[in-house]
Amino acid sequence: MSNILSMRSTTHHPLLAAPSNLRPCPSPTSLRRRRRHSPTVAAVAVEKEAKNKEVALMRIGTRGSPLALAQAYETRDKLMSLHSELAEEGAIHIEIIKTTGDKILNQPLADIGGKGLFTKEIDEALLEGRIDIAVHSMKDVPTYFPDGMILPCNLPREDVRDVFISLTASSLAELPAGSVVGSASLRRQSQILYRYPSLKVVNFRGNVQTRLRKLNDGEVQATLLALAGLKRLNMTENVTAILSVEEMLPAIAQGAIGIACRSNDDKMANYLASLNHEETRLAVACERAFLETLDGSCRTPIAGYAS
Repeated sequence: MSNILSMRSTTHHPLLAAPSNLRPCPSPTSLRRRRRHSPTVAAVAVEKEAKNKEVALMRIGTRGSPLALAQAYETRDKLMSLHSELAEEGAIHIEIIKTTGDKILNQPLADIGGKGLFTKEIDEALLEGRIDIAVHSMKDVPTYFPDGMILPCNLPREDVRDVFISLTASSLAELPAGSVVGSASLRRQSQILYRYPSLKVVNFRGNVQTRLRKLNDGEVQATLLALAGLKRLNMTENVTAILSVEEMLPAIAQGAIGIACRSNDDKMANYLASLNHEETRLAVACERAFLETLDGSCRTPIAGYAS
């Protein structure tokens, strides 16, 4: 863990390093040739994708962010390792679905609607039969499910802790008064300001890569992210310090992946049963019951951790 906790350089951001070599400029002739053939190539690719989707034994629905896709691929790989029929080429198709939370990025989550900002469109695709299972970050999933849908499976939980990331300080305590911390989470904002009232917290949305780019560009002096996501993206080199659960209580179900299917689809339910990690499912169920009792949402700074 010591390598994760090491301070980051103030002059270099590994995620955003420029490529060491650039492609040579294509000639006008090659450009004309590429323009002439590209519609055909695109049409073939679309036709092949549609065919793969039709013959797939399982269609997995997911958001299109790098982290969401990493979670979908993790699910796919586990299914392929356990079920030989799903290991065949084309047996599993991953369907990317854009959600409300992905479409509106310039407003705080609390201002653009209540629960289900990152799940509603995926749930609709599941219930309409356009996908067979849906892979979610459990902390995005509302405490209720639409009729006809169940979520019987949680993969083994990743590290639940948050991390501090900064190019200029080694911890929240070291940030000078007035420093700007970026976070879209009311939970994080509240805990930061409770402990460090001299800091300023601003809304800070986007996927992991977007937030790190904004940090590198100097829009904020620091940000907080979930360690689980950075691990799944193999990006822990960006971590300045890991925050203990006592210092920053995590979001409900943080670090847990949930997989949903239709309630009448026994075939998919059986596949998911083979993946379920019961210890994770019980802990997440306890945390979500706590959140439901408090009527929690993206408008409420509620945190909790069951073990």
